Amino acid sequence: MKNANISTIIKGSTKVMLPALAVAMVAAFALSSTAFAASTDADLSNVTAPIISLLNSIFKVAIPLVAAVGSLYCITLGVKYARAEEPQDREKAKQHLKGAITGFVLIFVLVVALNLAITPLQNWMNNSINPPAATQQQQQQQPENK
Repeated sequence: MKNANISTIIKGSTKVMLPALAVAMVAAFALSSTAFAASTDADLSNVTAPIISLLNSIFKVAIPLVAAVGSLYCITLGVKYARAEEPQDREKAKQHLKGAITGFVLIFVLVVALNLAITPLQNWMNNSINPPAATQQQQQQQPENK
């Protein structure tokens, strides 16, 4: 009975994660579209700052929540594996446990990679919107040289 409740919670958590994914996709689009701004003097920090702040707030809550749910799910699968008496049930529980641990590790590796990539991506975005003075001078001199 308890196993069914945990699986219901895990299935229900996708209802929460889909809107969060939609917000992340909108934020990624907003950040990527700034690179295509018509003017190099465009200051879109007023637009991107609230989105980045919202994403940071979501991540601060979502990461511990995913860790807790994933841990409970792995514990439940481990108990199911330990209690399995039939070889087929034992193998099935073993495969589910392997998949859950793989997914759990993959999520956290990707979160760490995202956290490491945020600063270089922000620098790239800021440089594409407002290039450094040396780059601006080179761009101004190129039409004159042609």
